Amino acid sequence: MPVRPLPKNPSLDHLKYQAKDLLKAHAAGSAAAAQLIREFHPRFSHSSDAEIFRAKLKLSDAQLTIAREAGFPSWPRLKRHIEKPTLADRLNLPHHERIEDMAFRRAVDLVDAGDVAGLRAYLREHPNLTRQKVVFEGGNYFRKPTLLEFVAENPIRRGKLPANIVEVAKVILDAGVDEAALNETLMLVASGRIPRECGVQVPLIDLLCDRGAEPNTAILPTALHHELESVNELLRLGARMTLPIAASLGRTEDARRLLPTASRQDRHLALSIAADFGHTEIVRMLLDAGEDPDRYNPVGHAHTTPLHQAAGAGHMKVVKLLVERGARLDIEDVLWHGTPAGWAEYAGRKGIAAYLREEEKKRNQVRTAEGCGKKPP
Repeated sequence: MPVRPLPKNPSLDHLKYQAKDLLKAHAAGSAAAAQLIREFHPRFSHSSDAEIFRAKLKLSDAQLTIAREAGFPSWPRLKRHIEKPTLADRLNLPHHERIEDMAFRRAVDLVDAGDVAGLRAYLREHPNLTRQKVVFEGGNYFRKPTLLEFVAENPIRRGKLPANIVEVAKVILDAGVDEAALNETLMLVASGRIPRECGVQVPLIDLLCDRGAEPNTAILPTALHHELESVNELLRLGARMTLPIAASLGRTEDARRLLPTASRQDRHLALSIAADFGHTEIVRMLLDAGEDPDRYNPVGHAHTTPLHQAAGAGHMKVVKLLVERGARLDIEDVLWHGTPAGWAEYAGRKGIAAYLREEEKKRNQVRTAEGCGKKPP
């Protein structure tokens, strides 16, 4: 689920009210509240709705959920961000301009400039920089990056990469990095738009894997971002084909082969991905296997249902299939409280929006007729 960015001038009182409202929604058994808690409260990350509703939620739990939804690790840290902001708290600035450690900032500037000789010399003077981390808050990733992770341009800071970024990355790798930094950088490169647009995505993937990055750590987020060339390259380098990956690529036969032994989590995720990318036959296969079209999606699009994703992406065949299989039309997404029809309208999918509105009308007529004891029209 994406974080909900704070407004320009956030109010701590308003955030307190949000936490209290979450407590009330939890007490009322709201599925949207359960999804929000599951996504952002670490204690409930693998809990079912029923388990979350049975839990005695305190105000501190609700405040932690609200803080993490905004991209902060705790309520005290969110409070400090609002009351005593520092340079790092200026969320309107690109990440490199929020770095308070000037030595690290200089190294990032050399990376962005593609200055191989200058960077090599600078790292000889500051050998610990390649293992150092900077802390960023207010987002749902890139929270504690090392220098190597800045070669991915993900999140987007400048919108471009130097043509020699592979050589720049080699300089940092030669200076020594941790395995975790290798894997995180691989994920950022493989799932990022800018490396692809600059023509360096596959060369960077190959370099990182050659230096020890594990392809399996990056393939799922890469598939969720629909970076299909990267997905195929990671598979070539040894990443496993799983049901969610088959769903992202639209490989129906692979999906059929993997479905019987897939975990519940993989089936759930595969339905979300197949609906989002418009792979109708895989959606049908998963529905036939008993997947619930009304569950909120897992990681990636956890604020929505499969119907939201299909409607917003413009996949009419998938939308019709989900509706024919009884998918609810009135479920609101967790972040913006929009129905699937609302998502279609916002995305300019006028045909899908009109279809969903008409289906809503038909269902309302049936409910009204049934409530009056009449035969539905």
